Amino acid sequence: MVSLIQLEYVVAVDTYRHFVTAAEKCFVTQPTLSMQIHKLEDFLDIVIFDRSKQPVIPTDIGEKFIKQARNILRESGKLTNLVDQFKASVSGVLRIGIIPSLAPYLLPLFIGNLARKYPELDIVVQELITDELVAELNLDRVDVGIVVTPLNDRGILEEPLFYEEIKIYTNPQHSLMKKRQIEVKEINTPDIWLLSQGHCFRHQIINLCSLQSEGLQKLPFKYESESIETIKKIVDIEGGLTLIPELSLDDLPEEKMKQVKSFKDIVPLREVSLVYVHNYAKRRLLDVLADEIKASVPEEMLDKKRGTVVDWR
Repeated sequence: MVSLIQLEYVVAVDTYRHFVTAAEKCFVTQPTLSMQIHKLEDFLDIVIFDRSKQPVIPTDIGEKFIKQARNILRESGKLTNLVDQFKASVSGVLRIGIIPSLAPYLLPLFIGNLARKYPELDIVVQELITDELVAELNLDRVDVGIVVTPLNDRGILEEPLFYEEIKIYTNPQHSLMKKRQIEVKEINTPDIWLLSQGHCFRHQIINLCSLQSEGLQKLPFKYESESIETIKKIVDIEGGLTLIPELSLDDLPEEKMKQVKSFKDIVPLREVSLVYVHNYAKRRLLDVLADEIKASVPEEMLDKKRGTVVDWR
């Protein structure tokens, strides 16, 4: 007979690709974990892991078995979630992933209130770029992500939360500084600074501005940055311009607001959503998280009709 514990051990080994690490994460000894997986393999008369490889990898049948095991474990979690919803309980572990272009601006608005309102909820937050976050969701190492959508990933469910306007930030001496509003074609220039590869906000800028070749950029030096705040400071000192998300304006000194411009011919938006796998069990926790985030942002950001969502994929 196959037990849920055995499935948890198998999934842990697949996640960490190491028996000792998997045992530590499951709070058991390595011999105990190995013995249970061997018993499962003997019962099913299959080999789930190729132990001759380092790190260990699933066999062909093992990959199919593990995929189904993850589904079964997610479905089993719905039983506990059903009882928790009946009791209106908000407890347990909630592992949140959030992308770097959102984290410094959105996270402080809601995370403290969420923790104080639900003291029995153990909240763990990790900052990851989108592709890393989706991989962690599929491995069940993150419960829910806060990302820019649409992702166009059939294995991931998206629940839009709010719509954040994309603004222009210029150097005080830039030629566009004289204008209140700027057309999209005017920022298709070689002096635009971008986030490093892998960031969805970088790709939104490229799509919005129809940048044909990043190699045509004429900047004082090549700089790969993970931080919008760092790029803003580079623009202040070295010149040029960049694009920034609306929530980043909250921390901007009043004297710097003159450097912030809006688009004339479009109101570009980035759609911010909760994302999770199809069989995620903790529906009650997702509802609580979504409510807290929506309550923390300006009400006008909840309206999709305020502008046009810019795709990044």
